[in-house]
Amino acid sequence: MAGVDHPPPPIRILIVGAGAVGLFYSSRLHQPQNNVFVSLVCRSNYKAIKANGVKLLTHTFGEYSYRPENTFHSVGEASKFIKFAPSTSRVWDYVVVTTKALPSSSNSVDSEANLIKPVVGPGTTIVLIQNGIGIERPYHDAFPDNILLSAVTVVSAEQTEHGVVRQNRWTRISIGPWMQGKGDEADGISKTREFCALLKAGGIKDAEEYEERELQFVRWHKIAINAAFNPSSVLSNGAPNSDMAADALLREHIVGIMNEILRLASAVLQSPIPPKFATPEQIIQSTLRNTRQNFDNKTKPQSNNSKPSNNQQGESSRPSMWYDWAQGRPMELEVILGNVVREAKRVGVEVPRVQSMYALLCMAQRRRDEQVRRAKAKL
Repeated sequence: MAGVDHPPPPIRILIVGAGAVGLFYSSRLHQPQNNVFVSLVCRSNYKAIKANGVKLLTHTFGEYSYRPENTFHSVGEASKFIKFAPSTSRVWDYVVVTTKALPSSSNSVDSEANLIKPVVGPGTTIVLIQNGIGIERPYHDAFPDNILLSAVTVVSAEQTEHGVVRQNRWTRISIGPWMQGKGDEADGISKTREFCALLKAGGIKDAEEYEERELQFVRWHKIAINAAFNPSSVLSNGAPNSDMAADALLREHIVGIMNEILRLASAVLQSPIPPKFATPEQIIQSTLRNTRQNFDNKTKPQSNNSKPSNNQQGESSRPSMWYDWAQGRPMELEVILGNVVREAKRVGVEVPRVQSMYALLCMAQRRRDEQVRRAKAKL
């Protein structure tokens, strides 16, 4: 009927990877009252979330629950959800990837992008909320006609049981386009702004917009921290961040790694690291300060029905890579260490500490996996 205003179509977001980070941000993006709907692709926690939704115990927003619009057990199932009307090519508006970046080798990273091909259509914006450097290229190559956003988060969260997430601290997420000369840069900036607005509407006040090159500084700065603490914890038999920061020998090692990577970042991005980013020494002091705060929180009485988090048990300062190693899971070696080593060779910058850790952990992981295969073969 002429003169009748039709409501805007709903925004539908698909989260691929229902770990702690994916579930936390999905809970803030899901806003039915604003016509924004989130669906999840789950794995081991599929049955729990399908039956009960997601429960969140957060430092920032208190305790709450939400039920996603849809819970899928695979990307293939999610691809069948959107029915294409003859007059439209509308698909998922956003596909947000929050899985761990685990290419099986430096030559097969494209398999990570292949995972989401069934749910990416014309007009879909892809958002990567993952650790590491060099994660964007496979998606850029696989989806040349789609806008790609790269995101870096510092949220501290853990899934204490299937479908139950505890956020310990922080919410900040930094987002920017990854265009590499593809398409109109204004489109990437516009989508960055739109996605940040969705997060802010959900209460993430520190969702930050960046231009393409600026976001890569953020990503390199975070990888300097990840590459320093995560592998070092594995190699020191599970030392927490606080112990590594307090120990004189390990502190020198940690600072040395961060300096190697920040020098490399300056060479790769052809510009000094902006002064707004914390120096390695400031990061060490921040680590020690956060540890003292954790101890203060740990001494506060807990309610009878409150399950203590790793943070309250004094374990949250251990990097996730240590838990992956201790529980026999694959580690994010390629995107945290391997890509750093390859970029260093490409631009002619020496990173001997990073190279050594990469070589040692690759061998350790191969030997562990081989031992597991031999043990299974004997059964």
